[in-house]
Amino acid sequence: MAVSKSTLSIVFIVLGGLAVLFGTVLVFVGPIIIDDQIVKNVEINPNNGLSYTMWKDIPVPFFMSVYFFHIVNPDEILKGEKPTVVQRGPYVYRENRWKDNITFHDNHTVSYKEFRQYFFEESMSVGDESDVVTIPNMLVLGASVMMENMPFPVRLLLSTTFKTFNEGPFLTKPVGELMWGYDSKLVDFLNKYLPGMLPTSGKFGLFAEFNNSNTGQFTVFTGQDNIRKVHMVDSWNGLKSVDYWRSEECNLINGTAGQMWPPFMTKESTMPFYSPDACRSMELVYQRPGVSRGVPVYRFVAPKTLFANGADYPPNEGFCPCRQSGLLNVSTCRHNSPVFISHPHFLEADPVLLDTVNGLSPNEDEHGLFIDIHPETGVPMKVSIRLQLNLLIKSVFGISETGNIAEVVMPMIWFEESGYIDGPVLNTFRTSLVVLPMVMEYMQYIFIALGLAGILGAVMLYVNDKVRDVDEFVCSSEQIWRIVEFHHFAQQWSSAVNGCRQNESPNS
Repeated sequence: MAVSKSTLSIVFIVLGGLAVLFGTVLVFVGPIIIDDQIVKNVEINPNNGLSYTMWKDIPVPFFMSVYFFHIVNPDEILKGEKPTVVQRGPYVYRENRWKDNITFHDNHTVSYKEFRQYFFEESMSVGDESDVVTIPNMLVLGASVMMENMPFPVRLLLSTTFKTFNEGPFLTKPVGELMWGYDSKLVDFLNKYLPGMLPTSGKFGLFAEFNNSNTGQFTVFTGQDNIRKVHMVDSWNGLKSVDYWRSEECNLINGTAGQMWPPFMTKESTMPFYSPDACRSMELVYQRPGVSRGVPVYRFVAPKTLFANGADYPPNEGFCPCRQSGLLNVSTCRHNSPVFISHPHFLEADPVLLDTVNGLSPNEDEHGLFIDIHPETGVPMKVSIRLQLNLLIKSVFGISETGNIAEVVMPMIWFEESGYIDGPVLNTFRTSLVVLPMVMEYMQYIFIALGLAGILGAVMLYVNDKVRDVDEFVCSSEQIWRIVEFHHFAQQWSSAVNGCRQNESPNS
């Protein structure tokens, strides 16, 4: 039996209405389902294979690129002339990181220590670890500034000690030794007779204490009770705050451990984190949206106030004593050594700093730090943390090794820690936390569109069916009218014929 178009249109209207209803329900329920899926995948839970593996073992490429500022005029510097440097590098090291001693607690926190190892990557480097460069000797020039206010006999004794162990104001050594340590009789002497004075008990190097080390014990929230707190630091080495700085606010340990952040970030969000290497909490701010390897991201960068001094930005007064804006004095957490952290090439710093050293040329693309993060999950897709290590050098009366050196904050090295999600981890992440939620979001609009299309088609089918019925009725009416007209004509013709016959009869 053929189905009438009226019946078919009713079926379409019902199905279309159900599709619209289902799509409308998804508009309200869909985001809840998506958010619930994200919450389940980003909380720190051993049952979550993807996110827990990313958190525990960081199975993504991570590298540290180191650039040295090679001094080309050491003799002239001793005479008081302006230092001239040439950038050498990068010397690239593959960085392995993993978490160990993982302990979950009843208050929805987890404690761990993160370990790190570095392996030289010659194929990615411009040069080799055997390259020889000249940089300031921290043992001599740093110690001289530290002893500046000591009695003159003490300074004279220090100078004599330097001469005894043949330590000069500048070091000219291979990159590998400057990085990971070199033999020094002075270091051996100090470690033997003044233990604890130096940060290392072995060889002395810029990164000697970093390799095969850990960043201390972090205790962070798992997010199982409140996803807004996931990855946020509860304590570091058992501390809620440090005592390096001069204000309670500056000493607070805020934010995450610097690897992942809570989900559902907005353009108004910030990215706070605690850095044991910088001895302080820092905060990045939103810059712009973007796409990283097919994943939508927000780019967060360092605010211009990050290393501003207290005069230019009063909240930073607690990090003083300060010099020019653009420098962070970390001497209080570096054995009182006159060490300063800045952006590479004094980017965003007081222009006076650039005038004191020849060979620097800051620009945002090469020297600015940033993190590209997937805002819905709080997972960084690409990271580039760039910082510079500087040493305050000057002439100190009584220590002849310092000559007539003009007071200057001297760049020594700058380094970039970078990483990005790629390969199978990227594919799994993109499928589970980007593609599927996106499909879920689009489905609601697809159902609504299909439903409305079905209803519109049903209406058109119904109207078309009614128009055809009217046409058939009109045709039937015309046929009946023609029959009536023909019948009337036939009657007239019959009457005429009968009249003619009657007229002919008398003549007959």
